[in-house]
Amino acid sequence: MTGVERMTGADRPERRQEPYEVVDLINGKRRGARLTDAEVDWVIDAYTRGAVADEQMSALAMAIAFVGLEPDELQRWTDAMIASGERLDFSGLSRPTSDKHSTGGVGDKITLPLAPLVAACGVAVPQLSGRGLGHTGGTLDKLEAIPGWRADLSNAEMLAQLESVGAVICAAGSGLAPADKKLYALRDVTGTVEIIPLIASSIMSKKIAEGTGSLVLDVKVGSGAFMKTAADARELAETMVRLGTGAGVTTIALLTDMATPLGLTAGNALEVRESVEVLAGGGPADVVELTLALAREMLAAAGRGDVDPADKLADGSAMDVWKAMVRAQDGDPDATLPTARETEVVTAGTDGVLASLDALAVGVAAWRLGAGRARKEDPVQAGAGVELHAKPGDTVRAGQTLLTLHTDTPERFERAREALTGAFTIGDRVPERVGVVLDRIS
Repeated sequence: MTGVERMTGADRPERRQEPYEVVDLINGKRRGARLTDAEVDWVIDAYTRGAVADEQMSALAMAIAFVGLEPDELQRWTDAMIASGERLDFSGLSRPTSDKHSTGGVGDKITLPLAPLVAACGVAVPQLSGRGLGHTGGTLDKLEAIPGWRADLSNAEMLAQLESVGAVICAAGSGLAPADKKLYALRDVTGTVEIIPLIASSIMSKKIAEGTGSLVLDVKVGSGAFMKTAADARELAETMVRLGTGAGVTTIALLTDMATPLGLTAGNALEVRESVEVLAGGGPADVVELTLALAREMLAAAGRGDVDPADKLADGSAMDVWKAMVRAQDGDPDATLPTARETEVVTAGTDGVLASLDALAVGVAAWRLGAGRARKEDPVQAGAGVELHAKPGDTVRAGQTLLTLHTDTPERFERAREALTGAFTIGDRVPERVGVVLDRIS
């Protein structure tokens, strides 16, 4: 035909008839109505395939922010997120599986020594991790400081490595909970990130789809954590434990302190170096304490509570698994790690006792030095970050170095110092020591 073409009914592609109107679901939820199982299944599926528009899903997310989701409603929401993609199956492995998820913090390098440690005890660890955004560091960013190491593995490579080595830390594939990936990006730009039901379903849909037999959650609380108050952290932990248990995954949670940075480093290569120290039998006491606490929970959940992980740090077997894990992903565990070209120190102004050191301030400083990113596509500097020379409770002298700032770009020092204004206090009284693990929820 020429001129204006017309399509006959037979030529015109059929538009799928949807069983619900999303506006009805938005209005109902806004008034406090419970979404039925069928409505939840439909809206997650329809959004994933584009039949529900971003602005409609953002309106529904905002209604959930104000009204919430009932426990069974949230369980169905999470199940629908899982059903949007594939679910991995590790039942064919020769050993049980257990995984750990942290809600993120400053200096949180625990996954690096933890995965090989638990594997050395006879439990496979399929650790699907992410990259950092803002002041919290990403596990993949840390490991990519190791020359040659690669994050992207196929499912077949992942399974083979779990069988041969016992541990894998890698990027999650696009097939796991694609509904969550799409919804998370939407929440990030619509002011609906900090909604506990949506946080819980986001985390747990990916972890359950991952296929692990048991899961230990490290829910951090304090200035450097996503959850600033113990009440919010507890609510999130209880919600996630309920979702995991409801899906048939043995799930427990530890509430852990994030008022002060973990360990003595915040930054990618700096944290890898510290993790290797832990695997060698040394390292900061708080990192060792939390690594062993999480390892014991993972082993108990997987039915191997008879093994003491401290023995595997002492005899070098955890280090052997670390090296094998890095080599399996084309990294060189013996290579020299990157170091920043420039350093600057922050010193104590007076004599006394370091009373506090704010985790958020240290995290922001490390981010501004180049260790983190503001947008997911931003590059990071492998050697950038903050090194701590004292922790709360330590006696310090005027002029003593408290922090060393590391970066390749010295013009970043000024803004990093600004972030550290008021970040620490020096007094005359030793603060009461609080253990890293604050509570356990099962």
